[in-house]
Amino acid sequence: MRTDIKKIVIGISGASGVHLGLKLIQSLPESMELFIIISEGAKEVAYHENKKDIKKELEILLQGRSFYIFDENEMSSCIASGSFGIDAMAIVPTSMNLLAKIANGLCDDLLSRCASVMLKERRILLLAPREMPLSAIALEQMSKLAQLGVIIAPPIVAYYAKAQDIDSMEFFFIGKWLDALGIQNNLYKRWENLYTNTSIKR
Repeated sequence: MRTDIKKIVIGISGASGVHLGLKLIQSLPESMELFIIISEGAKEVAYHENKKDIKKELEILLQGRSFYIFDENEMSSCIASGSFGIDAMAIVPTSMNLLAKIANGLCDDLLSRCASVMLKERRILLLAPREMPLSAIALEQMSKLAQLGVIIAPPIVAYYAKAQDIDSMEFFFIGKWLDALGIQNNLYKRWENLYTNTSIKR
């Protein structure tokens, strides 16, 4: 597990499930310097799905800790520069439009610019595409990004975790994203050795 992430960017784009980004943010260690980018699409989806103002929700959820929120048009912000030294970035959820922009080197907003910086600086970038089914174009773009070292981690259920409700299912997703980022957590039931009680003698 990595323990050296000091500065992290969490991007929330306009795909369904923006609350997953909020849950991920809540689960991050307070020792990390936290930078959050919220797209205009994310604001609209948050209101449509949860009837909430996502910025106000974050301020409530993160009371007591230091954090910075940027809109997608703040292209001159500190996190848009590689010299600022962001260690990792996760975009949860990742819209297919944003994924396409990242895969093709387009940087017309702060989310895509920061993702581009992570690629050029060869730092950790995690994308959580939220779409089904996936087109051949989307799969090709994901493959291209994976070959560049991007972690492609859509929110997919694993039944061994035995989720009893939506909350526990979502904490499985969060736990797996934290695992991929190298951040220790105990948010989900991990795989158990199937042969623990049935050892095979040779």
